[in-house]
Amino acid sequence: MTIKFVNLFIFATVNHWLIKSEPFKYSWSQFEKDQSTFWDGVRNYQARNNLREMKLGDLCLFYHSNEGKEVVGVAEVIKEHYPDPTADDEQWLVVDVKPKMKLRNTVTLAQIKSDSRLSNIGLIRQGRLSVIKLSKEEFNIILSLSEN
Repeated sequence: MTIKFVNLFIFATVNHWLIKSEPFKYSWSQFEKDQSTFWDGVRNYQARNNLREMKLGDLCLFYHSNEGKEVVGVAEVIKEHYPDPTADDEQWLVVDVKPKMKLRNTVTLAQIKSDSRLSNIGLIRQGRLSVIKLSKEEFNIILSLSEN
């Protein structure tokens, strides 16, 4: 009798996100010093729902909003959603993230707006949203822009 073994591989789907922070409140350099943080203060239902969808290992572009208006690094989700300890209401959530890499060159909002491949990106369509889902392609285009 011959036994055939079949190797099964489970491919985890990594989702891609963009998370925003005003650098005077929480900057990439502070994030690197801290080595991890919980992403708090989200008080928008759609952004909260995006936090709820984040999974362990998902990748996030870290965007400096208001001041700078640029993508500065990549973070990784290291703990899935739980109640925001800074909120009085348990409906608000956080995830834990850690810095993965600083971008070689920042990618400005102007660069993103001028790239036709990114014309449908949530950062442009929903500019005030603090947690935005990205496609893998959008994520990779922004990373490639940081190499130029």
